[in-house]
Amino acid sequence: MYNRRMKISSLNPYVYYATRYPFSKGQSSAPRICYGSSLYLISEGHGVIHTCGRTHKTRPGSLVYIPPGQIHEWIADDRDPMVHICCYFDWHFVDRQARFETPSSICYDFPQLHTDMIGPSFYYPIPEHSTVERIRVWTELFEGFYTANEYVSERTMMRNLKVQSRFQGFIEHFLSFTLNEAQIPDPRMDKLLERLDQDLMRGRPEPLEHYYEDLKISRGYFFELFKHATGMSPIQYMNRFRINRAKYDLRNSQLSVTEIAEKHDFSSVHYFSRLFHQITGASPLQYRRGQE
Repeated sequence: MYNRRMKISSLNPYVYYATRYPFSKGQSSAPRICYGSSLYLISEGHGVIHTCGRTHKTRPGSLVYIPPGQIHEWIADDRDPMVHICCYFDWHFVDRQARFETPSSICYDFPQLHTDMIGPSFYYPIPEHSTVERIRVWTELFEGFYTANEYVSERTMMRNLKVQSRFQGFIEHFLSFTLNEAQIPDPRMDKLLERLDQDLMRGRPEPLEHYYEDLKISRGYFFELFKHATGMSPIQYMNRFRINRAKYDLRNSQLSVTEIAEKHDFSSVHYFSRLFHQITGASPLQYRRGQE
């Protein structure tokens, strides 16, 4: 394995090539290394994948993830060869145009491998082989971002935006399926945080009990889910949200500190200044002067 692990803040999945690929009977891909990540759904037939000393038998519903830089080889069944619904992507865009003719490249001659072109691996471990039950649902998701293995041009820019948007929705579905509960927050919190952010933007957040009563969960469990999703308590989250908006005004407006405190619904300028210093390590005036 040659690839480097990405920073979670750089997550912006980008697909280069997605297609349907039927194997012939007994066909082998030969040992190879993909420069980007690759994901395969076996929609029909059978086969095996060899990688890093491991062998996985594949059948309809098999979902195989290979991280960038990992040697692997596919071999189709002699009688019932598999069909791949597959995509080649990076967890954030990697520009390889100066080095390769196509954006998604595969190396078969390992001494010629360009290790600096290998994309980042995901922040969390992803299972190499899993099984999905609703194959048609997954196939339809893949079909939404089928794309040729070509660099984007002025003529394909708008279509590429649509492809990438659909692909990112697919990756959200994939990660929700494949990561365990300890790694991803409860999906109910996504909708709650969207609502809370909108309420904070309007300056009208509801009392906390309105949020957890809508979820029909207890106050204690709500705080537990919130901390897992954000790393903060609800009050800490709301305070940081308002302080970040205040920082924007300190950088980009002529409003006084008192006016900014009032604008963002702090109870007093003294409380605003104390909280601002606690979170940023500087007073509002020190922060403003540091941005000048």
